[in-house]
Amino acid sequence: MRAKPEYRNRDETEVAVLDALADRHTEGMTVFEIRSRADVNIDQIEDALAALKADDLIEVENNGEETVIVPDEDVIGPEAAEADESLFDQIRRRLPF
Repeated sequence: MRAKPEYRNRDETEVAVLDALADRHTEGMTVFEIRSRADVNIDQIEDALAALKADDLIEVENNGEETVIVPDEDVIGPEAAEADESLFDQIRRRLPF
């Protein structure tokens, strides 16, 4: 899954981070999970996360065990919403009744 097109004109590392987060938009990711997906060094990720946080495109949550980063709902492409829907809901939405 990818971030919406309007967020793809950012720094290459920021886009890679957003794309990784879009894949796991409901549960979020740790910095180490992002690093394994984005294939950039930790300093680049740190800079990208700071810029994304400053622009309110990500949220940082601490669940007691670990800190996870979650993308803002506006960043995620429309296919993410469809992935969260059940198959029945997707069919019902597409058929005219």
